[in-house]
Amino acid sequence: LGKPTARQERARAGAAQHEDRPGFQFDHEAFLGKEEARSFDQLSPEESRERLGKIVDKIDDDKDGYITTEELKTWIKRVQKRYIYENVAKVWKDYDLNKDDKIAWEEYKQATYGYYL
Repeated sequence: LGKPTARQERARAGAAQHEDRPGFQFDHEAFLGKEEARSFDQLSPEESRERLGKIVDKIDDDKDGYITTEELKTWIKRVQKRYIYENVAKVWKDYDLNKDDKIAWEEYKQATYGYYL
């Protein structure tokens, strides 16, 4: 299991700052993905801790018990890429009006601007 370390400030001197949104939901979704973040919202603190421990083990590529910045970046990119692919699959059917697994320009225009045209 991942080992906790001494708390460090999130931003280092001279590092680019990002704007924190109120609450933790933005970071929660970036780390877990939207669907997984929703499922975590329903868990007890004990269940959440157990599942996060399993995720931390997945993030720790070199299995040294610590998460490096690169490991965390790789994980977040993987989660975001998965979200993008899932989102494309969900909206594909809205654009592929004739269900031939291809989106023609006319289908795209109709799905995007149909009520304007």
